[in-house]
Amino acid sequence: MLSTQNISLSYGKRVLFDEVSINFTKGNCYGIIGANGAGKSTFMKILSGEIEPNKGNVSLSPNERLSMLKQNQHEYNDFTVLNTVLIGNKKMWDIQQLKDALYMKEDFTEADGIKAGELEAEFGEMGGYTAESDAAQLLANLGIKDDAHYKLMGDLTGTQKVRVLLAQALFGNPDVLLLDEPTNDLDVETIRWLENFLADYENTAIVVSHDRHFLDTVCTHVADVDKSKITIYTGNYSFWYESSQLAARQQGDKNKKMEEKRKDLLDFIARFSANASKSKQATSRKKALEKLVIEDIKPSNRRYPGIIFKPERQVGNDILKIEKLAAYQEGVTLFNDISFDIGRTDKVLIVSRNQMAITTFFNIINGEAKPTSGKFEWGTTITKAYLPNNNQKYFESNHNLMEWLRQFVPANITDADEDFLRGFYGKMLFAGDELNKKTKVLSGGEKVRCMISRMMLQNPNVIILDEPTNHLDLESITAFNNGVIDFPGVVLMATHDMAFANSVCNRIIELTPKGVIDRLCNYEEYLENDRVKELRAEMYS
Repeated sequence: MLSTQNISLSYGKRVLFDEVSINFTKGNCYGIIGANGAGKSTFMKILSGEIEPNKGNVSLSPNERLSMLKQNQHEYNDFTVLNTVLIGNKKMWDIQQLKDALYMKEDFTEADGIKAGELEAEFGEMGGYTAESDAAQLLANLGIKDDAHYKLMGDLTGTQKVRVLLAQALFGNPDVLLLDEPTNDLDVETIRWLENFLADYENTAIVVSHDRHFLDTVCTHVADVDKSKITIYTGNYSFWYESSQLAARQQGDKNKKMEEKRKDLLDFIARFSANASKSKQATSRKKALEKLVIEDIKPSNRRYPGIIFKPERQVGNDILKIEKLAAYQEGVTLFNDISFDIGRTDKVLIVSRNQMAITTFFNIINGEAKPTSGKFEWGTTITKAYLPNNNQKYFESNHNLMEWLRQFVPANITDADEDFLRGFYGKMLFAGDELNKKTKVLSGGEKVRCMISRMMLQNPNVIILDEPTNHLDLESITAFNNGVIDFPGVVLMATHDMAFANSVCNRIIELTPKGVIDRLCNYEEYLENDRVKELRAEMYS
């Protein structure tokens, strides 16, 4: 078991943690959630021993091993890929180095032989004789092919290094596993493999992630970092969010009797328990929910942005027509022979194995890039708003926030005074002196919130979103997701957030070097479809 006793940490006047005491028990997976800057990653570093708290201590049961996903991609540049994974079990690795050093001795003595025998026995008990094949299998599952296993880490791409470091963390069945944003830079298939791995995991796992589908699939508990405290709640992220929202509504309903409120909560728990995830975590999650005490459900203190897109007019029958569109970049075919029409009820997820293909496509249909060949045409009724993956060019001036938003006011809005603009910023939780900030000093999350304010200001009937969850905290992601679900217009989007995609999109269009795959379904159904799997293999061959 891993536990903390009275952990406190502050930097100057800023208090991150105040007297935090928690037990993380075997068989559970804990998702650490909290606003950007709340200290989630810092807490993980405290658990791993990388950061010393000002007060308190971390305890790990005797003879248990803790493993953490490393964030420094250059730490193992001089090691082979396979050895980098083996180093994940440090004790086993050290025994192997001692053993090999003994056998290398020119004056190998009888005492050395006895010592080597002891090391061999201990090495075998730890699974050392299958370690290389186990590590190789992990690497293969994470998309690192056999021919890369003996390359130096320094010769790999950044994305490949992330996968190797993830294999290192998972290797050897650690008693406690710490994963900070483990799904970053992983494709959907690899994320699904990791979800299944953690569903089978019988020890303690603690994860930080902005991927709600991932949190919902793997977590039995949520650890909420808020106001310098950490509170553990039973259930996955969706249960925590929906139950806290229900409790908040009940708290505001002063006319409803206590027994009616209690019955509503019990009904909610029963319903959620019955519909627990279909993953292998379902049994333990269902049991945990059934044991939940009603009084443990409390309203959240979190503030959620108000993301509301109000089209000035409905779309007509002609939305977007794409004809034989193609794009090449530095000799690489991003996509070719792409033709399709968008309908007025479509909410489309654009996918590709090449993220640059998606971004290039979006830039083309927004007039920010030229296709290699082919054409596109927007309908005359369309007012569109675009959230690009890279928004840097919008923030190169030295405007403050009010000046920045004012430059995007549509010509038909004649009463855009300061209060009008403050309303849009207020929805995105900017207030007071924050509006005097210069746009050049904004964080990534703040820039995205400004871009969303800009989109709402345009009253679009078509919204185009390229990785909309990047840089946002879970509260903003959840609010954004809900706002797009409620949007009555047409949506074109690309996202690695499975929960966002499944809850919004009714059509999947995949851009490939040999044409387009187009299906009316949600994303999970698309990924499970056998015919789609065959087509994808053909299109990328």
